[in-house]
Amino acid sequence: MSKMRLRKEDRVYIISGKDKGKEGKILRRNLAKEMIVVENVNMVTKNAKPTQKNPRGGQIKMEAPLHASNAMLVCPSCGKPTRVARAFLDSGTKVRVCKKCGEVVDKV
Repeated sequence: MSKMRLRKEDRVYIISGKDKGKEGKILRRNLAKEMIVVENVNMVTKNAKPTQKNPRGGQIKMEAPLHASNAMLVCPSCGKPTRVARAFLDSGTKVRVCKKCGEVVDKV
């Protein structure tokens, strides 16, 4: 199992699949399966039984998970989809770095 370089709350760009070209924020991630759930991407319709919260039941639109390899991080500084590198600062802290502009994305 490889380490996932995407984190919750990251903005990502979808590079393959039916939603290719869309952007969104990561809502959840599953490290064991390397899957992520991105807001308003990979929408599916589920049939729901009536419950106390939803007494009528019916069809619900929700986001389905997609593999992390189908998404690229959008760099906050340059705004472009980029690969992510890991580096150490002089102080010894580990950070994620944008491969396009070289700016630090955040601490790991």
